[in-house]
Amino acid sequence: MVQRRIRVDKLYTPMHVLHDAVLVVDNGKVIGLEEGGSFDIDYRGYSAAPGLVDTHTHGCGGVEVTLIKTVAELGKLAECYARFGVTSFLPTTVSAPHETLINVANVVRQYKGNEVKGARVLGLNLEGPYINPKRKGAQNPSAIRLPNINEFNQYYEASGGLIRIMTIAPEVEGALSLIQHLSSIGVIASIGHTDANYETVMKAITLGASRATHLFDAMTGIHHRELGAAMALLDSEDVYIELITDLIHLRPETILFSIRYAGLHRVLAITDSISAAGLGEGEYELGGLRVIVKGGRATLPDGTLAGSVLTMDNALRNLVKIGLRINDALRLTSTNPAQSIGEHNIGCLKPGCLADFIVLDDALRIMATYVNGTIVYTSEI
Repeated sequence: MVQRRIRVDKLYTPMHVLHDAVLVVDNGKVIGLEEGGSFDIDYRGYSAAPGLVDTHTHGCGGVEVTLIKTVAELGKLAECYARFGVTSFLPTTVSAPHETLINVANVVRQYKGNEVKGARVLGLNLEGPYINPKRKGAQNPSAIRLPNINEFNQYYEASGGLIRIMTIAPEVEGALSLIQHLSSIGVIASIGHTDANYETVMKAITLGASRATHLFDAMTGIHHRELGAAMALLDSEDVYIELITDLIHLRPETILFSIRYAGLHRVLAITDSISAAGLGEGEYELGGLRVIVKGGRATLPDGTLAGSVLTMDNALRNLVKIGLRINDALRLTSTNPAQSIGEHNIGCLKPGCLADFIVLDDALRIMATYVNGTIVYTSEI
């Protein structure tokens, strides 16, 4: 690949900001940052930032992850995310029958390593089926079952070892044994859809759980006499915290409280988006359940929130809207999600990082998306 020099008004690393900056890219990597100097791609009037990373998303543009059957469908999904500034993502399933999860795992394995035409697929995230039916949220109760290490191993093998995260309710029978197994093979056990108390979650964290699946949603909360899962997860320095920042699942004050309590380094934004993301109002499906999208909310017919129609660029803008600096909002939407799954060469713009970046206007709208230094989406500039 020919070396490229991209000029922007501002460049977010994201920890630092360079002005009148030139981003130097070669062979898919960032090899230099300069203030001033020659350039061959001119984005003056705009800013550059690390590409957004969505580690918990169930769909986009009419494609539902759980129902994916072909590499082409996963490719379509990757292209959809790129429109919204996402350069890497973890396709995320909901609780589903055994063969359905095997099929998705097979598709992810077959797709990984293919030429990138959109956002990079980082692996697979399984949200269930080993959760508590009492806290099922919008998951299909008929697909929820007890943890089974042998069954999980079949998913892991089908994925080619690409399962990165699995959500588990630690109080259900067999969960703690599975959490230890996941930790031993490098899969992140995430606590979610749980009715567990503070002590049970703390035990799970001691055994290797290191993530909170959409904190506060579908879990025991914080009460002054009965501390629940949310408090245990916030209390644990070795746990990453997911927040759905659509300003529907969580009040702005709850988001800001979580950041203050846990610290910027532990919190990450997710979309928890369903296939309706990027589309309009109407009726959709999630894990075999009917979902109605209206007024920006995705719900089951009984009003239960069913994921979201949030996109990561809106997640970024929402964080800035409620008071975060752009640098910090980018940490939550790019750097922290990447680091939470051990990816240290994405979510950053400095020498040695992959050349995954976005071009933003002053309203933080996506003007262009680059993956490995190659443009995969462009708006009208």
